[in-house]
Amino acid sequence: MGKVVTLGEIMLRFSTDSGIRIAQTEAFTAHYGGGEANVAVSLANYGHQVAFASKVPDNALGEAVRKHLNRYGVDTKHLLKGGPRLGSYYLEAGVGERAASVIYDRAGSSFAVMETAEWNIEELFSGCDIFHISGITPALSAAWRDLTLVLIKAAKQAGCLISFDVNYRGKLWSREEAGKSIRTILPYVDYCSAGKLDAQHFLEVTAYNGDSEEEEASYYYREMQKKYPNISVFYSTKRKVHSASANELIGTLWSDGHYYESQCHLIDPIIDRVGGGDAFAGGVLHGLLNKDDHQKVINFATAASALKHTVHGDCNQFSQEEVESFLALGSGKIIR
Repeated sequence: MGKVVTLGEIMLRFSTDSGIRIAQTEAFTAHYGGGEANVAVSLANYGHQVAFASKVPDNALGEAVRKHLNRYGVDTKHLLKGGPRLGSYYLEAGVGERAASVIYDRAGSSFAVMETAEWNIEELFSGCDIFHISGITPALSAAWRDLTLVLIKAAKQAGCLISFDVNYRGKLWSREEAGKSIRTILPYVDYCSAGKLDAQHFLEVTAYNGDSEEEEASYYYREMQKKYPNISVFYSTKRKVHSASANELIGTLWSDGHYYESQCHLIDPIIDRVGGGDAFAGGVLHGLLNKDDHQKVINFATAASALKHTVHGDCNQFSQEEVESFLALGSGKIIR
């Protein structure tokens, strides 16, 4: 099994029940989560040695974060304590034709206000196989745009493969800001989660003008790899949204000039979509660490993401054996 370091902000999430709006709710359900932390949980569930690096306040909320991560087997020795507060966000659950909605309350958090890399860099990346980070982190501040690149270069120098998930959040920064930052990061990346819209909006790829859906997917991957030949694996999902409660999900992967696609998963009803992309990324990294063939990688990752949609909270709660059993048995069968 591999050794992985993920780094980013973890937050406290307050969620309404389905059918209740934030302005009318009298109670919230609390969960802890964040893109890179969720990936760490997935990989730990699959038996990998995973450390999550971040900063949380030195109070009961910071301690709750540590306990949340430790519960899933994530190493928190690089979880710094200090700073003003824990970031949070509010999720109004979607249902039917009404989409879910997020309100951030993360400004001035302990992680967001960091100005320097406070970790022992040599210790942070010692023996690390993969360093995973996402586009959410450089979106937090001008300082974090610089720090993200500093950390990626240090990890690269230490011999780590770099995994980067574009993970664009329009409520945190503009497309122009994101594109400029992402294009400085990608020359150092080995594995990248990026799809059609990422290619168009941030990587300056011209829109596909053909009429073949299969060729369209290959086109964007091919054009992205032309721009960044250092990236050996691109991956993303294709999602058909029937409603907030019912989606079809297909995973796609590009490597060595070859396109791979998973079976289609109909997820109906969706219990909680948040973290589905992180579960997918965790599944891809798991397969790459195990050196599985690429078709197996994308099948596993998409199944893991589909399963994540069936549980509350940000993080994947399924083991490798459970994901493989789901793939083997198919949807909805009783396991007994």
